[in-house]
Amino acid sequence: MADKVHHYRVDVRWTGNTGSGTGGGYRGFERAHDVEAEGRPVLKGSADSAFRGDPGRWNPEDLLVSALSECHMLSYLSLAAAAQIDVVAYTDTATGTMTTHRDASGEFDEVVLHPVVTVAEEGMVATARQLHEKAHGKCFIARSVNFPVRNEPEIRVAGGE
Repeated sequence: MADKVHHYRVDVRWTGNTGSGTGGGYRGFERAHDVEAEGRPVLKGSADSAFRGDPGRWNPEDLLVSALSECHMLSYLSLAAAAQIDVVAYTDTATGTMTTHRDASGEFDEVVLHPVVTVAEEGMVATARQLHEKAHGKCFIARSVNFPVRNEPEIRVAGGE
């Protein structure tokens, strides 16, 4: 089977011009922006509040952590279905650590996913646990970043404690 190329398009529009553009210096403009893609709701974005952003809007750092979590989940669910593992619930509390430097540069050090997967039967637990490593290898986003993405999964059985 030949490789298949997928294309994505989003439009990002800065909405934070308070009247003087960036001419008023670092503190003279808002970081507000809209992220748009055809047929989808507008995503209200900003910088992280640590960088003068609006904490009520999504920031790129949160979206990166979210993208890693979502990608892992979707890869995992696909593999579970193929392996006939009945996943009845899936949640994740993903965390990211980023370091900034004196020169205003920075990078993510790592992202840790904490998926809690509930399967229908006790006999599915071992396979359900193993699928996380496989899902990590399949996740397009995790394969594309240059920092570690770790998984600390918990597997539960429906009706169990």
